[in-house]
Amino acid sequence: MKTLVVAATKAELTFFYQHFNLPEGNFVESKNFDLLITGVGMVATAFALGKHLSHQYNLVVNFGIAGSFDKSIALGTVLNITEDTFAELGAENGDEFLTITDLGFGENHYTAKTQRKVGLPLAKGITMNCVTGSEKSIRNLIERLNPTTESMEGAAVFYAAKQLNIDCLQIRSVSNYVEPRNKENWKIGLAIKNLNDWAIAFIGEMN
Repeated sequence: MKTLVVAATKAELTFFYQHFNLPEGNFVESKNFDLLITGVGMVATAFALGKHLSHQYNLVVNFGIAGSFDKSIALGTVLNITEDTFAELGAENGDEFLTITDLGFGENHYTAKTQRKVGLPLAKGITMNCVTGSEKSIRNLIERLNPTTESMEGAAVFYAAKQLNIDCLQIRSVSNYVEPRNKENWKIGLAIKNLNDWAIAFIGEMN
């Protein structure tokens, strides 16, 4: 059985590619793990996993960067996202938000399923189509869901893994704080370096 490593972009795993001497493809097969680059967002992620996820894998690991709502978490910190929510999936009822679960049409909240100990701080994520960038939206999300991080793919990976009952981890490195958009405050390079260092060690130990 193999591990499927999943990321939205090649840039997020640039040093991982180099370390394992992988060819520059979006789906790369190797002896003990395969690597899938899905594209950004939950739709692209779900489609790519629908094509490639199967029972030949006993573990899916989603690597990526994320924004943090918690400014006490240092930029570059690597986190284990153990639960994730499709934050926008549902309906507005005036000022009230009804989740898809409230509406009776499915689930919007998913949890990591694995017995593996990864030794990282635990965090709760949300998955968004639109990255949060206004004080009003930030307040509403914190009040409704109290997330630690946000990404554009995480819950989609959890969803796909659950459909096939395959263990899944989501590992995110904090590249920025969730605030009105200010790219000067971002530390994407640091986040990617720390993410790749952890990913290389984790996958390397499994080989």
